[in-house]
Amino acid sequence: MLKRTLLLSLIPALVQAEELPAPVKAIEKQGITIIKPFEAPGGVKGWLGKYQDMGVTIYLTPDGKHAISGYMYDDKGTNLSEKVIQKEIYAPAGRELWQRMEKAQWLLEGDKAAPRVIYVFADPFCPYCKQFWQQAQPWVKAGKVQLRTLLVGVIKPESKATAAAILAAKDPAKVWHEYESSGGKLSLDVPSSPSAEHLKTLKDHEAIMDALGANATPAIYYMNSDNELQQVTGLPEKKQLDMMMGKQ
Repeated sequence: MLKRTLLLSLIPALVQAEELPAPVKAIEKQGITIIKPFEAPGGVKGWLGKYQDMGVTIYLTPDGKHAISGYMYDDKGTNLSEKVIQKEIYAPAGRELWQRMEKAQWLLEGDKAAPRVIYVFADPFCPYCKQFWQQAQPWVKAGKVQLRTLLVGVIKPESKATAAAILAAKDPAKVWHEYESSGGKLSLDVPSSPSAEHLKTLKDHEAIMDALGANATPAIYYMNSDNELQQVTGLPEKKQLDMMMGKQ
């Protein structure tokens, strides 16, 4: 499941086409930002909001004089509020972040027509990134997965210069493949002062990581069958690998 930290910063506040009911306004004054209205079961009027890093739901009683902030459940115990929050807030924000990754300067490994796309933020000195790279190879070589690596420099002081050296290569994706294949032992022409262009690329990638709420590498992202962004941070377990890449 994608971490929701910072996702809500992508959601704009409601452009109020009509006046909010007084009880909803009162809740808004408690620090909740109203995003949009929605129709809740049982004829109840609802509003989606955000409070810090959380989505919230607000319900107006039929008399219009009271508002309740919290979750609504059906007779089977299903959290209906959480479903609305996921569909209306987190899923669209996740798709927006996916588009940001699509526009980034990633390194492609595998068939560009492969049906499954996996993004991974990786540092050249990250041992778990190398292990994940090895884990992914059977799917990549089988043409089932295209692995898109966004290099970052966050682990060691020399990480940025090393990542910049890879980006500066004539074929960065090939050099990255050789570097990971060698376990990080491939000799690189590391610049003493990386170019502004390559430093900007690394900075842009780190900004996307921040927006995703990731603070460690590898940070791995994929879309599930419901077109919802999913996150795995650290070395995936076999069950997680099967979920993101499919059965071998």
